[in-house]
Amino acid sequence: MEDTAADGFAGTSPVKSFPANGYGLYDMGGNVWNWCSDWYRVDTKARLKLAGKPVVNPAGPSSSYSPGHPLQPERVIKGGSFMCNASYSEGYRTSARRGSPTDSGMSHIGFRCAKSIPKE
Repeated sequence: MEDTAADGFAGTSPVKSFPANGYGLYDMGGNVWNWCSDWYRVDTKARLKLAGKPVVNPAGPSSSYSPGHPLQPERVIKGGSFMCNASYSEGYRTSARRGSPTDSGMSHIGFRCAKSIPKE
């Protein structure tokens, strides 16, 4: 994987270094993969399709499973990182989703704090 620093940063960039997306969110893709609370299962999307009804904000599976690492618990990471490249990496998009072991500590994996806004 290659980080050419073409964006002006070698590695991660400071928060809000680039404009917000259409929803007003910053750094949703390309800085670091974002940890999610969901367990990773390679078959999650197929299982949701079998239910046959629209899915809104699914809770995620109760355990993880990845054929490549069947005994390793993995959480979902999303959004790609500075190490992804549009010419060869499926991770170079905000909808990218993959599993990562829960004990990973890499510079290209992070998390974001979020808070639900109460309905009035």
